[in-house]
Amino acid sequence: MTDTATDIASVSLAQPLDSIADELGRSFGEYGFAVVRDHGIPQDLIDRAEEKSKAFFALPDAVKRSYKIEGGGGARGYTPFGTEKAKDAEIFDLKEFWHVGRSLPEDHELSEFMAPNIWPSEIDGFEETFSELYSAFEDAGARVLEAIALHLDLDQQFFAPTVEDGNSVMRLLHYPPLPDDAPEGAIRAAAHGDINTITLLLGAEEAGLELLTKAGKWRAIDVPEGALVINVGDMLERLTAGTLRSTTHRVVNPRGDGAKRSRYSMPFFLHFRPDYMIEPLEACAAQSDAKPQPPISSHDFLMQRLREINLA
Repeated sequence: MTDTATDIASVSLAQPLDSIADELGRSFGEYGFAVVRDHGIPQDLIDRAEEKSKAFFALPDAVKRSYKIEGGGGARGYTPFGTEKAKDAEIFDLKEFWHVGRSLPEDHELSEFMAPNIWPSEIDGFEETFSELYSAFEDAGARVLEAIALHLDLDQQFFAPTVEDGNSVMRLLHYPPLPDDAPEGAIRAAAHGDINTITLLLGAEEAGLELLTKAGKWRAIDVPEGALVINVGDMLERLTAGTLRSTTHRVVNPRGDGAKRSRYSMPFFLHFRPDYMIEPLEACAAQSDAKPQPPISSHDFLMQRLREINLA
């Protein structure tokens, strides 16, 4: 059964953070999700990015596959249709995607964790557009993290050093029209939780994104045009000892004419820096009934989870 969520927080990031922090925190604690308006990412940049993304995915399959990096775990470049599977799923997701990551100089202390980006030469302005969007996502994410810090009674800048030079990844997603030969039970994105700290999603206005409530019901997320959907990832849930929830979610197949159309979106997976040790915050652990998890580096946690979803 699927309901439409009406009490997931929908806030303006243009408001003073102390006026929205607890509303966001309540929503992240109950649902793991919130909707953010006035996020500061310019609409003309979003429009340009959508145009470039659609142009890339319209390229011939052989051209797209020339940008697949073997052994790279999908961290950069192209990942073909039918590759990624949700944890414990037996059927692949009905999607293809492109990844843009952080660019670091070769002599940077964290460069071993982040491969260089590659860029398709067939699409003019691709690198410039998505480098600009990556930075804009980071700025919006930093403001959301400041609000989360206030909600947790931490210093507003608590998260700044934890995500500095983090292994954040921007994904350009294409869900093609549903093929007639799709495996039985396959959907656009099977039920899963995100690995990272927080996810910022552009392009969720079209119906299909659903979260699983504590009561075990699927709830559709209603998103105003141009807004960001924010959700908590497994890393932040672990850090907060479950105070903030990394909620299972999915993208279901459309019905009727919607099945004949492509769907596009752009999630930004904001990560801690690879050497950050994820250890439950004392105040959160003291209030949680969950057993605290042992410390683990952000990088080790990431690799553990990538193996589970067929990307490493």
